[in-house]
Amino acid sequence: MTGTAESPALRIPRGDLLRSRVVTDVGTALGRALDRELTGYATLVPQETLLLEGDARGVVTFADGVPVLAYNTVSDSGGPDALAELAVPGPYRVELYAVEDGALDAAHEEEALRVPPGAAATELADDQTLADRTRDAAPDHRLDADRDDDGDAVAAFLEDDERIEAIREQARSEAAERASEWGLDDALADGGEFDD
Repeated sequence: MTGTAESPALRIPRGDLLRSRVVTDVGTALGRALDRELTGYATLVPQETLLLEGDARGVVTFADGVPVLAYNTVSDSGGPDALAELAVPGPYRVELYAVEDGALDAAHEEEALRVPPGAAATELADDQTLADRTRDAAPDHRLDADRDDDGDAVAAFLEDDERIEAIREQARSEAAERASEWGLDDALADGGEFDD
C-alpha cells in the first residue's frame, strides 16, 4: 500500500486469520476483538463497495483489543477520515487477524493514522456502550488523545454532504421497497394522506 503526503501507508505484517464473516453490524467484530484482547487487525469491506465499486476498504488495528489505527486502502486516508469513509450502511465482510506481540509496534507509531479508542465503535457501529467498554480497556495515555479527538470523526462525517445524501437516498429506496411489500404504493403516490 502506498500513501499520500497527508497520510502515510499502513504497513502491517500478515496475521493469522481468526474469523471471517459477513456481518450487518461491525460492532460484533469490534466487540469480539475487545473480548479477546486481540493484538492484530480487522479488514472491513462494505458489501456496497463490492457491488458498486465504491472506495471504502478498511483496516483497523488493535492493541489488546483496543483500536489504534484506521486506514482506507483505496483512498489512502487514515485516522478519523478513514473511519468516516468506512461508516457506510452494512453489511460488511469482516476478517479478524492476530499477530505476535510487538509486531504492530512500528505501524502504531504513525500518528496520522491513529484513532481515539472509542471512535471505531461510535463511527462504524453507533454503539456507545461498546465505545465506553473500549475506553475502559484503553491505557490512560490513549484516553487523553480520545478526549481531544473524539469529535473529529463525527465532524468529518457531518461535512461530507455526498455521503449524507447517499445514506438518505438508500433510506428512501428501502422505505419505497417496504411500502411496495406492504401494498402502500398508492398511499405514497397520493402523498400519504389518509381518507376520512
